[in-house]
Amino acid sequence: MSNRKITRKENKIDKGKPDRSIILFTLFMTIFGTIMIFNASVYIAGQIFEDQAYFLKLQLIWIVFGIALGTIIYLVDYHRIIKLITPLLLINILLLVLVLIYGEEINGARRWFDIGGVRIQPAEFVKPILIIFLAALLAKFNDIKTTSTAHAYREGKKKIFTFVFVLLLVSILIMLEPDMGTTIVICLTAIALFFLSSTSAIQTIGTIITTIVLGLVGTIAIVIEPYRLERISTYFQLLLQGEVADPRGTGYQLHQILIGIGSSGFWGKGFGQSRQRFGYLVENTAFTDSTFAVVLEEFGFISAVIVIGLWIFFLFKGYYIAKNAPDAQGKLIAIGITLWLTLQAMLNIAANIGIIPITGLPLPFFTYGGSSTIVTFASIALLLQISRYSNKELKSRKNFYGKIR
Repeated sequence: MSNRKITRKENKIDKGKPDRSIILFTLFMTIFGTIMIFNASVYIAGQIFEDQAYFLKLQLIWIVFGIALGTIIYLVDYHRIIKLITPLLLINILLLVLVLIYGEEINGARRWFDIGGVRIQPAEFVKPILIIFLAALLAKFNDIKTTSTAHAYREGKKKIFTFVFVLLLVSILIMLEPDMGTTIVICLTAIALFFLSSTSAIQTIGTIITTIVLGLVGTIAIVIEPYRLERISTYFQLLLQGEVADPRGTGYQLHQILIGIGSSGFWGKGFGQSRQRFGYLVENTAFTDSTFAVVLEEFGFISAVIVIGLWIFFLFKGYYIAKNAPDAQGKLIAIGITLWLTLQAMLNIAANIGIIPITGLPLPFFTYGGSSTIVTFASIALLLQISRYSNKELKSRKNFYGKIR
């Protein structure tokens, strides 16, 4: 047998099986989410296209594309993906610039390229790409062996500057679209990733500096855009006075969401019985940003407990996979993907029950859309690939401890 065949065989043995619980989680969320997208889009699809299954058909196409891309990513070693991540990030940054110039404008925002009737949103694709880039960057700096305090200080400054510069550049471009929700998710995930990547003093200082810089930029972005201040004002009136400000104007969306949720009770009104999906939620958000509000209206409080519980389960499983990953790069990528998807889901849910201002973030698996769907499946596939190494690592430890006993 040739050396090449032996190497291939060894590489194959070095990988365990993917995490089954993540597969089951993805399967359940995909089926339930797709059903709810169809249910929430029936009225609008019938009114506009005279085909109640119009958005369902498109969503199924996005899911197929997502699974196809996810399969490719699952089969390609994540170390090879890391080698390509810098040019991929540069291409995506270029797309973020171009979308501000040539992108399709909808309600004053330029977030999408319209290619043959298909909308592509670069900000969605930059999420996992940036996470992988930052994870690889942090792992690289952590691997540097310092010989003196001065050297450690220089490397620490370089680490913080590079991290903040790249994150700030991407954040500013996305805010200019404008898309504040995506910017918040990216920044919070990046800060958490930076903090968790090491236990050194430089890490703590860098986390504080990054948080302050991004906080200042975020504050400026809110102050210079009146509609963002209006959303925050509407939220605080609900929080402090228990009522929605301007329910026929700036507070209309939140008011309609709370009407639906308030009338649902513990078990909900039943499948297909939502009233808000009949055009009461603005800009077709019943099957995009506010699908969870329809879920709550139809299935009640118990559905919120189940969906939130599943995302908490996903968070713990992702942490488990990261903890047992074979190297720093795998650990940071796994925890980055887990934190991003969970955080985005929780912020969407929180906005749909009035805990935070409405953000416009998609809820993974429950939001209609090509870019977000494809990116979600691709990211889950990468997490599953890392879980194969994690499961093998864990199995090796168990065998080792068993031999000792």
